[in-house]
Amino acid sequence: MSKQQLQQLIENRLSEDGMAETGVKGVQLFKVTNPLRCAPAVYEPTVVAIVSGAKEAILDGKRYIYDSNLYLCCAMSMPVEAGTPTASPETPLLGVYISLDTKVMTELSIEMASAASAIRHPKKGPLPQGLALARWDETFTESLLRLLQLGDNPADTAILGNSRLREVYYAILKGEAGACARRAFGVGNEIARSIEYLSTRLDKPVTIDELAAQVSMSRAVLHRISSRRQRCPQSNL
Repeated sequence: MSKQQLQQLIENRLSEDGMAETGVKGVQLFKVTNPLRCAPAVYEPTVVAIVSGAKEAILDGKRYIYDSNLYLCCAMSMPVEAGTPTASPETPLLGVYISLDTKVMTELSIEMASAASAIRHPKKGPLPQGLALARWDETFTESLLRLLQLGDNPADTAILGNSRLREVYYAILKGEAGACARRAFGVGNEIARSIEYLSTRLDKPVTIDELAAQVSMSRAVLHRISSRRQRCPQSNL
C-alpha cells in the first residue's frame, strides 16, 4: 500500500517527463517515458528509489537493475553507464532521487556505532563496493512515504523536511545497503574515523603520524585520500 501511495504522489506532481523539486534539499522526483540505452554518466553519492518501471547501471562490467523491489545506493562519486531501456508511455519510470549529505550521513553512522557501545573497525576481507542494491524494507518505505507526504504543505516541509530526510538516511544505514554506506561515510571510513579521533582531542596537539596510526594507514596514504576527498565535493546529478 505504501508503494502505491508513493507512486500516486509522484504521478500527481509530474504530468510530464523531467524532475521536480520536493522542497527538501537534495530530494527530487522524476519521470521518464522514453527508453534510453545505457550511456556514460557519473553517479554522485545518492539513493535512487524506483516506484514504477526499472533503471539500469553498469559498473566494471556488472549490471545493476533496480526497480520497486530494489533501490540503488551509490555511496561515492563514480563513473558508470546508466539508462532506462524499458521506459515507455505505457510503463513510465517513476522514482525519487535522494542526494546523500556527507556530513549528516557521517554523523548518523558514528551515532549508530556509538549506540552499539563501540566504534567498530572494518573486518578483514573484501570491502563493500561503492554501489549497492537493497530491498525495500518497511523502515525505508515508510520513512520515504513520510518524507514525500510533506510536499502537500510548504510549512510542514520547511519545518520537518530535514528531520524526515534524516529518517530516510537512518533507514538506508540500517538496511541492506548499510555496509556500503557505512564504509563510505561511517566509522569504517578512514576520514570519518580520523575526524572522530580529532573531535575528542580538540585541546591537545595531534601529529599527522599519530592520526595515521589511529586509522591504520601510512602518512602518505592518509594524505592522498584526504586530498582526493577535497577535490571531489558532493553535488547533485
